[in-house]
Amino acid sequence: MAKRSKSSDRWLQRQRKDYFVRQAQGGGQISRAHFKLEQIDKRFRLVQGKQRVLELGAAPGGWTHYLENKLNGGLLIAVDPLPITSGQNTHVIEGLAGEDAVDAEIDQILDGSQLDLVLSDMAPNISGIRTVDQARAMDLADVSLESCNRWLKKSGAMTIKAFQGEGLDDWVADLRKVFAKVHVTKPKASRSESREVFVVAQGFQGGTKAP
Repeated sequence: MAKRSKSSDRWLQRQRKDYFVRQAQGGGQISRAHFKLEQIDKRFRLVQGKQRVLELGAAPGGWTHYLENKLNGGLLIAVDPLPITSGQNTHVIEGLAGEDAVDAEIDQILDGSQLDLVLSDMAPNISGIRTVDQARAMDLADVSLESCNRWLKKSGAMTIKAFQGEGLDDWVADLRKVFAKVHVTKPKASRSESREVFVVAQGFQGGTKAP
């Protein structure tokens, strides 16, 4: 058996000690991400029955599982190029958010109706070069906003994963021009050492081009 690197050992030790990882394993949740959305939802009351929801970056299915349990008779579209664990009523699209083929499939599923909520747990593949990774993360934020411009109803909401760094403050400031309320929050289930935050925008006031 190949010997694990020191960094792999540290990751495994952190996983074993992590309260939310253990909670997910013991409670049947797919990942600790479940608790991030749960905590955000409890604070901002985003998810309600019979909503139409678009989830971007859905793999492996932590948020999807939470949404399926909350949406009673609603519509859930989950998008990711990687496999998503989901129930039979969830519309799973295999592909990258923002691709023409993916957008066309979302159009077909919605069939002229609009979304109540856009969620994104997308994150860039980490290169280790902070400026590059931050730029890619902001590009993904723009993809989420474009989804709102295209499908979100007025008064709808959006929640995305973002990363503290260059460009985020300006992006949030521009977001306040098209949403009535915008908050940047860090749920307890998000590791304290991570730059990860979540932008919660409510009360969509109409489409605009991404900043």
